Amino acid sequence: MTPTPIPSPNAQQSTPQPSFTPEEVARARADTPGCAKVAHFNNAGAALMPRQVLDASVRHLRLEAEMGGYEAAARAAEDIEGVYDSAARLLNCDRDEIALMDSATRAWDLAFFSVPFRPGDRVLTSMAEYASNFIAYLQAAERHGVRVEVVPNDEHGQISVDALRAAMDERVRLVSLTHVPTNGGLVNPAAEVGKVAREAGALYLLDACQSVGQLAVDVREIGCDMLSTTGRKYLRAPRGTGLLHVRREALDRLVPQVLDLHAATWTAPDRYEVRPDARRFETWEANYAARLGFGAALDHALSWGLPKIQDQVTSLAATLRERLGEIPGVRVHDRGVRRCGITTFTVDGVAAERVASDLAAQGLNVSVSGVSSTRLDMEERGLEEVVRASVHYYNTDEEMTALVRAVRNCARATRP
Repeated sequence: MTPTPIPSPNAQQSTPQPSFTPEEVARARADTPGCAKVAHFNNAGAALMPRQVLDASVRHLRLEAEMGGYEAAARAAEDIEGVYDSAARLLNCDRDEIALMDSATRAWDLAFFSVPFRPGDRVLTSMAEYASNFIAYLQAAERHGVRVEVVPNDEHGQISVDALRAAMDERVRLVSLTHVPTNGGLVNPAAEVGKVAREAGALYLLDACQSVGQLAVDVREIGCDMLSTTGRKYLRAPRGTGLLHVRREALDRLVPQVLDLHAATWTAPDRYEVRPDARRFETWEANYAARLGFGAALDHALSWGLPKIQDQVTSLAATLRERLGEIPGVRVHDRGVRRCGITTFTVDGVAAERVASDLAAQGLNVSVSGVSSTRLDMEERGLEEVVRASVHYYNTDEEMTALVRAVRNCARATRP
């Protein structure tokens, strides 16, 4: 395997300074019971929940146990509706453009498969596309005769906006982009892609699973028609939560594949009416305890401020990336003009799973990203797997020092 060199720091945007004071980090950690148990660098997998989220979910579960699920939902109706308001504030959209989901996968699939594809339609995507998304593209190709085309990267390893613009024509039905890939710190230029898609009249679907919660994501600035994200990652919500944003003007260009009595109204024996907002993508049954936890997570993030979170997370990751890159035998693999809170690396002569296992034994949580998750990108770079360390604003310099020390010891063990 020939390792990919680290792109020149001169290609990057300037890295912000830490935005949290030591007192604020201490407060964030005090709100996070898990911080007393582990040093958690798997926030791009599932972040540690704050107590406010845990309390909101458990409180509603208790209410269901005490009075019944329907009755508990009726009592909490105002708080449940408030989740839509919080999501709209987070993304800078209107509440009727939000559908609450049980995962980002569900949200993305419902959006993608609602596009009325015809034979000969083109779907344009990027090299860093996630496996689940690409499998859906291949399904659309089999079912509808859609052509799936991958836009090449530019010299910085992100989607080439110039190549995208050159590829656009009237047959492009959808531009589908992963904002932040699962296997690195790259942040794709989502707003620039949105400008190209709007100019061509193509639909634009953004997978923001890895970006919402660590970056300030503004759907109006980005210009996407649809956006999917999860709760469990940087938003710090329970598993089994997420949302789908659908721009109001795009609703009538989409055909939901599943409708029930929540998404539509049965108006006559032979007729139904689809509801006019994004909730046409929801179904009636929902885990309200999880949704209320999701709402608490949204409010918690909003209370800190997403620009502030973004600066803290980006700064911590830049420091970690630099310190890991100084260790002999360790190679950092993140690309892009702009980078986020995810750092990926390999240790020469040591399998990524072994590195992760060694770190876990020391109370340091990281994860592993393999070639099957982002095949096109990983194969292009000659990578089989990488260790992924993803920071959040509650991580400390002491925790990063412990992580770097453990990786250094792992690398030393393989050197003569």
